[in-house]
Amino acid sequence: MDANRQAKRIKWYRSPLDPADLARLNQRSDWRGLVQTVSFLAVLICSGGLAWYAVGRTHWLLVIALIYLHGALHAFMVNGFHELCHKTVFKTNTLNIIFRNLYAFLGWYSPVSFWASHQAHHRYTLHPPDDLEVVLPVDLTLRSYLGFAFINPRGFVLRIKNVILLCFGVIESGWERALFPLENADGRRALFNWARLLIIGHGLVVLVSILTGWWMLTVLITLAPFYGGGFQYLLNVAQHIGLTDEVDDYRINTRTILLNPMLAYLYWQMNYHIEHHMYAAVPFYNLPELHRLIKQDLPDCPRGVTGAWAQIIPILRRQQREPDYQFAPELP
Repeated sequence: MDANRQAKRIKWYRSPLDPADLARLNQRSDWRGLVQTVSFLAVLICSGGLAWYAVGRTHWLLVIALIYLHGALHAFMVNGFHELCHKTVFKTNTLNIIFRNLYAFLGWYSPVSFWASHQAHHRYTLHPPDDLEVVLPVDLTLRSYLGFAFINPRGFVLRIKNVILLCFGVIESGWERALFPLENADGRRALFNWARLLIIGHGLVVLVSILTGWWMLTVLITLAPFYGGGFQYLLNVAQHIGLTDEVDDYRINTRTILLNPMLAYLYWQMNYHIEHHMYAAVPFYNLPELHRLIKQDLPDCPRGVTGAWAQIIPILRRQQREPDYQFAPELP
């Protein structure tokens, strides 16, 4: 598969952009990166601290609501982790690595596995089997969505099982086996070592919780990725769902959504997803300007989460009747 990938090249269409503008937009800033990464962590500290403070002081229903709010905010950590893996958040790469590893630990993510997969996703977006990070059609029903939108025990069990297997050098996922073949000894070693770090680190969090009686420590750190993720999922899955695979135009297989500033902040500007795929080296904080420069060449962009799903739901319903149907937005 690796040899085929090296031989295969997709000539992606990219909206015309003045080289001087692209050079300016590609500039990275330690200051802007710190503002986003640190303030996002501060938001989580505040939401977690509020939930912790409420225990024993307010009604248990309010405590549950505050814990859920913490999980809903924590779910957006994957978007920060994604940007840090691109190494575009900071000008200083050491800062990218430090915050990437911190975000990866807090979210139970693997920077080793994710980056191998995500590079393939960008090079071969929606061209299976070279991109199996996103495969269309996405089978999403209300029942399957509700199964993880509030509390996701299945996701917890599957994640823990996969991490434990990796600790013992076992790769269960077919996609991960393709990304880390036996001859990639260094990659496999890094993959296994990161899994061991996750188990040891979160094991220590649980141990401290038990010894101190601070059970909320485990709830707010180790378990946070496994509850409250329903709203963030509606944004993340909207990036490609219902669109057309095996094309060479990101405007047809990727969706940009126009969001209010608060949501765009939490989402790390990944609502500008066509722009991100077209020019992946542009830092997330420059994507709004990139959008303004090329928007005349983009399809109509839905506004808000409700606008996006007003477009997506009819597509999914039609796909239930016509499994081969794929939506192609009208281009300028």
